[in-house]
Amino acid sequence: MTDSTAFDWRSFLLKWSGEWADSLAEDTTLSERDEAARGVRWLGFPAASEERIAAMEKRLGRRMPPSYREFLKVSDGWRHAGGFVYLLAGTEDARWHNNASGLAETYEAYLDETAEPEQRREADLWRRALQLDVESDVTRVLLDPEDVDEDGEWAVYTWSSWLAEPPARHADFTAFMLDVYREFHSLQAHRSDEEPEFVNDTTRRLDAQVEEARLEALRGGWEQAAKALDQAKGYGRPRAAGLGDQIRRLLGQAHQVYFDGLVTDPRYTPDLLPPLVAEHAKHSYRDDSTLRFQVRGADDDLMAQAHATLDRVRDGSYRYTETGPFGEAVERARELARWGDSDGAWRTLMNALPLWEPLGPDHLAPLGWLADPVLGPLLTPERGRELLSTPRAGQTGEAPEPMADLDPGDLAWLAEPDGGNSRTSYRFVLVEGAAPEELPGRLAGKAEGGEGDGDGHGTVLNEPMTFWEAHDRSTRNRREFSSYDDRPLMSVGRAGTGWSFAFDGRPAPFDRRRFVSPAPAAAAGAGTRAVVVWNGLRAPGGKPFFHLSVAQDGVEQYAFTYTEGEIQRSGDVPPALEPSQFFGDVEDRAVAERSLLEAVAREFGASLPRHAIVNGRLHTFTTRSWTRPPRHGETYAVIRFG
Repeated sequence: MTDSTAFDWRSFLLKWSGEWADSLAEDTTLSERDEAARGVRWLGFPAASEERIAAMEKRLGRRMPPSYREFLKVSDGWRHAGGFVYLLAGTEDARWHNNASGLAETYEAYLDETAEPEQRREADLWRRALQLDVESDVTRVLLDPEDVDEDGEWAVYTWSSWLAEPPARHADFTAFMLDVYREFHSLQAHRSDEEPEFVNDTTRRLDAQVEEARLEALRGGWEQAAKALDQAKGYGRPRAAGLGDQIRRLLGQAHQVYFDGLVTDPRYTPDLLPPLVAEHAKHSYRDDSTLRFQVRGADDDLMAQAHATLDRVRDGSYRYTETGPFGEAVERARELARWGDSDGAWRTLMNALPLWEPLGPDHLAPLGWLADPVLGPLLTPERGRELLSTPRAGQTGEAPEPMADLDPGDLAWLAEPDGGNSRTSYRFVLVEGAAPEELPGRLAGKAEGGEGDGDGHGTVLNEPMTFWEAHDRSTRNRREFSSYDDRPLMSVGRAGTGWSFAFDGRPAPFDRRRFVSPAPAAAAGAGTRAVVVWNGLRAPGGKPFFHLSVAQDGVEQYAFTYTEGEIQRSGDVPPALEPSQFFGDVEDRAVAERSLLEAVAREFGASLPRHAIVNGRLHTFTTRSWTRPPRHGETYAVIRFG
């Protein structure tokens, strides 16, 4: 809301009129009315007297809102209110719309008995509003006498037939005029090369504001910089959108982020093109022909580069690289992230960020890493704010406090409901004394020839992928499915000091009679321990179960399985893991699950990386079956596709 009595209408309208007159080329052909306006450098009309305003109010039966009244006292109407309203009403031309457009029926046709009051008020706007547009490009300007604030100001609504959008709301008449003034500037800023440059005191002030915002952003003051850039963007100032988009993208905002004016600059293309392409790749419904819309202003060579980058992003082969000390940190961070240490990877990047070298003056932060399949998932809005708050590129400022780690460093997070409540059953193997890349050799079966069968069913790890990407790829060319064979696709990584893990978040149904623990195979070799956990205490529609088995040097030490209200055990289970203390009362299965996971974590000092498993990309492989082959007389089904 703008204070209508404090707003200096005369100075504002004089400035606008002068800028409009100066924006016209000398040989521009104008109407007689506009030529006269250029000559006197005034887009308005003589001021309306209090008597004229009172007469208008008597004719309309309502007192006008304060900001519109103050405007009329300076100019009784206005020419060229933005780019699409050619004449704005004064005291004589303001009139009740009375659904002259017929749009009330159009909006009412979409209403039914479930329509909200706000939707009904919007449809009725066309019957009750005061129309201010006199001449326009099918654009309506409506003052709403029922949308009134505490100061008596009426909201203004604008609508254009060529925009597939509902009416846009402006808080009051002053706000509307400021908005269309910005629209005027924005349209003038995008001129052809043949037209003279649009320069005046306002543009010079805003361009200086953009430059100061750029430096402030590099000093870590991204919030202040973002506000200044958004204001300049509203006026269409060059650089403002491209600079502001870099901030928005690191805050996790990808909608309508285009890096305007920068992505087509060869200096910045290597770092700004990949995140644009990666965002396009996320949306499988998008036709690749629309990629040109994302890369605005691109020529054919740049589009060829964009499509080549798109192919690399889709097949997972894109790798973000940098030079110098920051580039070395990027490689260390990728190595940490691909084995699940998201927090370590992020801290590595942040420690090296002050050493990052921009590709040019308008490069605010590294962004190409967002398209990297391993590094990209590190970003969260909180981490984006930390990055933006860190001084860099030779600028000085106060460094932010490092944000807390995302991973809790335990196993108990598995008992917490996830967003879709889909993590109700899972299984994992913890192996002490073996690196993650060794796990396929311990847990995966070998096809003839010893190197696997080409579907990930061997000792070679797949490239890092999300679980769903890996699952889709593993089943895409699969031709045989068996009801007895349980060969899970598992993600691998590090599970704390000295431990590695294999994790399956979408296990097959648990069959106690045929289950074979992989713990002994995982613990093969001297000085190696393995822990197997399979939880289904919250599995919907089935019987709750929980299994734990521990092996050392290839031999199972102890195990227990809870299912159907009974506990079966073998070996000497240590007191800390004694199952009876967890299953005495299983009415609250989540509590029992959490207690068990906490006990396992304490006993072995291992953990699972939540962020990497839930949001990241990890190496995967397919293990040997967790069930024994069917015995004589046991039935099963095999489905084969030709």
